[in-house]
Parts: sequence; structure tokens; C-alpha cells
Amino acid sequence: MPGGAVDPTRAPSSTRLDRVDVISRQQSDTDLRRRSQVAKQIYGREEMDKYGDSNVADVLKRLPGVSVQGGAARMRGLGSGYTLILINGDPAPPGFALDQLSPAQVERIEVTKGPTADQSAQAVAGAINIILKEAPRVSQRDLRLSSGYNTHRPTGSANFTFGERLGALSLSLPVSVFQWRGLNTLVNTRDMLGTDGLPSAAIQRGQQLFWGHGMNTGPRLNWRLSEDETLSLQSFLQKGYWNNRVQYQNEVLKGLASLDDDAQTHGTWQNARGNLQWTNYLSASQRIELKAGVQASKGTYDSQTYRLQAPQRHTVGATEDRSLTQAGKYTRLLNDQHSLTVGWDLEWRQRDERREVTENGRPQLQEFEGQPFSARVERQAWFAQDEWEISKQWSGNIGIRAERIGSQSRGAATPIDNASRVLTPLLHLTYKLDGQGKDLIRASLTRSYKAPELSALMARPSLNGLFPDPNRPNTELSPDREGNPSLKPELATGLDASFEKYLPAGGLISVGLFHRNVNNLIRSVTTLETVSWASVPRWVSKPRNFSQAQTSGLELEVKGRAGELVPALFDPKLALNLRGALSFYRSRVEALPGPNNRLDSQPPWSGNFGFDHRFASAPLTVGATLVFTPGYATQQTASQLLDQSRGRTLDVFGQWTFSRTAALRVSANNLAPLETLSQTLLASGDSSTAARRARTNFGVALELKL
Repeated sequence: MPGGAVDPTRAPSSTRLDRVDVISRQQSDTDLRRRSQVAKQIYGREEMDKYGDSNVADVLKRLPGVSVQGGAARMRGLGSGYTLILINGDPAPPGFALDQLSPAQVERIEVTKGPTADQSAQAVAGAINIILKEAPRVSQRDLRLSSGYNTHRPTGSANFTFGERLGALSLSLPVSVFQWRGLNTLVNTRDMLGTDGLPSAAIQRGQQLFWGHGMNTGPRLNWRLSEDETLSLQSFLQKGYWNNRVQYQNEVLKGLASLDDDAQTHGTWQNARGNLQWTNYLSASQRIELKAGVQASKGTYDSQTYRLQAPQRHTVGATEDRSLTQAGKYTRLLNDQHSLTVGWDLEWRQRDERREVTENGRPQLQEFEGQPFSARVERQAWFAQDEWEISKQWSGNIGIRAERIGSQSRGAATPIDNASRVLTPLLHLTYKLDGQGKDLIRASLTRSYKAPELSALMARPSLNGLFPDPNRPNTELSPDREGNPSLKPELATGLDASFEKYLPAGGLISVGLFHRNVNNLIRSVTTLETVSWASVPRWVSKPRNFSQAQTSGLELEVKGRAGELVPALFDPKLALNLRGALSFYRSRVEALPGPNNRLDSQPPWSGNFGFDHRFASAPLTVGATLVFTPGYATQQTASQLLDQSRGRTLDVFGQWTFSRTAALRVSANNLAPLETLSQTLLASGDSSTAARRARTNFGVALELKL
């Protein structure tokens, strides 16, 4: 079945399982993609093993239509909140770090361009489902040792997977420990009003050193209660310690310029998650699944800034996220053409924050420092879905999902309650142009939404570090920040269409179009306000339901053997694989003037190109991937423009396979890095520019199957 799903039509017998196992092994990633009833890209172990990546974020950034910024995955050029991240089909826990998850713990990654009724509809841009390795059917002992270098000294990591089967029980215990260390060079240039309200100019050149270590594990237990019942327990634990140090050299060109202080920050994070799932085949045509989950995430931070080597601002804080989930679904096969699924999803989630800021030993905001703030979300969803084999050429996935989202924000003021209801009809159609399904046309009409983050619902103010005195004004380029408990979900109506051609030797050519209409668009808006925490009006940036917006795009993808894709240039027997993706995006925020009134962080286009080649004369495979985005400007508000420079990432690797049980990989990520620029311009002529240059990450990894 596509995506590794369990076929509800299987008869309750032992031969049933053997048959499914054989089919699963025969299906490649491309086969699974072709047989899926919805537009989906699937990447298995072969794709993830190529570069010897130390984390899943590095894997995702090479996938077509996917980018990673600040450790968060994005699709179709949209912000991270528009992309749904799933772990084994369930939403990832708050604070989940993709760059701290080892690819060794992942079985495959599924990228879906539109939501389905049986999963959360919080997928305006699409969903990325990270499926962790299941408990094995045979004994397993895999060891992966790796070392990397970015700056100062090497870092190390290790991944070990233990798997065993004891009768009806299967156990998998993957454990990863890792380190990281990196260095960025920074140049901040400001030409704006200074601390005295008069024009000023300054340049700050600095270095940002970051380092840390952590571990994660994902124990999984499968228990076959009978021929028809299974019980599985999937848990995930993640814990780490991080550090960040920034030091500047300052050059004041004019006036009393506001400057960033040197800073040292350290903190911790941890995620714990457990899911229990019971599956029962009631008959050859009926199946019921029940799931329950609990999650807890915690984080702490301690930051000290320095001005002229003297302590200035001290910030300590902690966050805690907790959630409970319960879900169930019933699937029934109807007359060999319909697979009907009905079910529900229930979720309770709460975030608690506590923060204290002192300036020169005194509380910065007496009313708020050390006070607890919290936000709570309760979500109930009901859905129905029909997977319909209309004919030999037509198939469909028709569904509807109704969700109620209630939120509550508590802080220093009166609690604020908010409730929204979202009805999401969903339609996916697939048409086979030929009997073998080698050429497909897919079309989808969907409704999806983007709920505000819990942190955005908290009304706690935060003073800008450049203007920390609440008795003096700040500037539009350096606003204070505050949450908004009244935020409503963004609603999106989407249309997708694509043509997929599957080549005889396993290659693929795909052309896709998409369009989204977005209502209640959330964007941070900066305004001059009279606020309770300052004696003078202050500029404040606050998220608001700002406007309506539209976004459209064209997505091209090709991959396969070079001899099959370009037979005039390459020998069909040459073990050279090529892949490329090119995407074009357009968007418009109605409340803003053009021509650059696009959605946040969406470039006009992006490209992803790569190859890998296996030598016939030696057990050596080499490859490279280039990801590129052009420079572009975004009209943030009527008076504020954000100009961003081009981006480029070049990754290369080499793998020497000693035997079926041993391999050595050498890699370099972000080779020949570019300096990236981000400039904010005001209509008044004031500007702020941040330049950043990262360093190349070198790595070597040894994999052993014991």
C-alpha cells in the first residue's frame, strides 16, 4: 500500500503478512509514489544514506520544493508555519528540532502536497511525514560513528540501533548522541535614529560561536496479540544543551548610535513523547485503530549581555509545553471499490512561560518580570474519507474534516478566550493515461488552515534590546514585541494539478501547478502605540490577522539514470543518476501596494540540482547537490521593505563501500558559502542591514552492520 499503510482487505491469516512483506520489499520509492492516491514524494533509506548527514534538516534541504531556514522546514517558499511536520503521521511535538534528529532513526520521509481528511488539515503548503524505523522482524545491530568539523575543533556523534524479535514481541531501540560547533561572521550596519532621537550611523563586525551536545532515542515495541490484533508503543526522547556567544567590534560613524551588546547565552531543551496504538482486524473488510499519546517539552535559557565588558542585561526564562491526544478511526471496504474511513482526533495543548529580565541589576518591566504567562488550545476534529477506485483509470480520495479550535491566553491581564471552527472538504483525483499507470494526471481541491503558534497568543511584551529604557522612545526599525491572544487561524482554499511520467528504468518527470487563496493572513505589524509598560509611546510589533493573500506556483521535477533522461549524451549502462527541480512562485498580499507585496520569505523561484555516480572500477560513489534562490524584496508593511540577497548551498559526498556490512562516507556541506544579506528599508530612508557568512561543515562517517 502507498506510504506503508496496512491494507484493510487482507484476510486474517498468517499468509497474509508474508504476502505484504514481499510486496513492500519490491516497491521502490518511485513505485510507492506512483501508486499513491494523492500527490506524494517518498524518500527512503537510499536517499538519506547518500551524504552521511548527521541530522534530518540536512536531508530535507535537498528535497525538491523543500527548504530549511533556522532549523524549520518550509515548502513552496512559504513560512514554516504553513508546512505540517508529522512524526509517524502525528503532529510533531512543540519545540521538536529537526536538526537534532539522526537520519539513522528514520525509515522514510513522505512529502504530501495537500492535506487528507484522516490527517490534520494544518497543511497550507503541504505536509512532511517523518516515519521512524519500526521494530524489526529479525535481529539488528547497526553502528554509525561520525566526526565533523566547522571551526576550532572536531565534533563527534554516534548512532546505534538494537533490534530483536522474541516470539510475538518486536523491539527496536535506536540511540543517538551528537555534538555540534559552528562559527558565523556578522556585519550589522544601521543608518537610523539613535538613542537621542537624532540621525546616527554605525557598523558592527562580529563573530557568533555556537556549540552544544545532545541525545535522542526512539524505542518502539510491537506486540502481536493475535492474528488480528496488534499493539504498538512508540516513544521519542530528545535532550540537549546549547551555547551561543556573540562578540562585536563597533565603529560609530555618526551620532549616538544604538548598538547590539556582546552576549553569552546557554540553555537546555528536552522533548518526551509516547504513543500507544491498538489495531484490530474485525474481519477481512473491517479494521479499527485507536491511539493515545502524551507529550512534554521543556526549555530553559540564561542570557547575559555586556557593554564595555561590564554586565548589562540578564535574562533567564523557562518554557513548558504539554499535550494529550486521543484518536480513532474505523475503516471498511465496500464492494471492492470503496474504502470508507471515519474517525476523530482530540488534542489538548498548553504552553507555560516564565521570564525575568534585569537591566543593571534592576527589573526591566516590574509588572511582568517573573510573572507566569500561559496559552492553551483544545482541538476536536471529526472526519470521513472515501478512497474510491472509480475505474481502471480513475481513482479518488474524497473527504471532509470538521475541526473546532478553542484557545485561552492568561497573563498579567484578564484571560482572553477565543474559538474558531474550520470545515475542510478535500478532493483528490488521479487519472491513468495508460493501463500500467506510467503516466498520471493528478488534481486536488482542498481546504486547509494555519493555526497561530501558542507563543504568538501570549500578550507578554518584550523590550527591544537596542532601546531597553521604557522611559525613552524606540524606533520603527527596533520595535518592542508583544503577542496577540485574539489571533484567528488562517484559512486557505487550494487547487493543485500535476502530470507525472514514470520512465521504464525508474526515472520520473513531473510538472505541477498550485494556487492558494488565504484569508485572515497573519503578519507582524509595527505601529506606534501608547503602552502600559512605557511612559512614552513605543513602536510595537504584534502579529495580526492582516489581510487576504493569493499564492501560485509552477513546480518542475526530473530524476533518473542519465542514459534514460539524456540518451544522446550518456551510455544507458552508465551508473550516473541525475536529479533536478525548478520552482516558480508568485504571491500577493491584498492590503499592501505592489510590486513586491509577496508573502513572507517566498522567493520568486528556487532551483535544486544534483547527481550521484557509482564507479564500475571501484566500490566508490560520489555526488553533489546545488540549491539556489535569487535575491528578492518583500513589502512588509506600507512603509517597510525587506530586501534579501541570493542564497546558495553546495553539498558534496563520497562513499566507499567495503562490504555489505561496512561503508565509509566523506562529505562537505555548504561548500564555498555565500555571504547572505538582509536589509530593512523604511520610507523615511532609515535602514538596517545584517550580513552573515556561515562556514563549511566537513564530515566523515563509518557505518557497520554488526
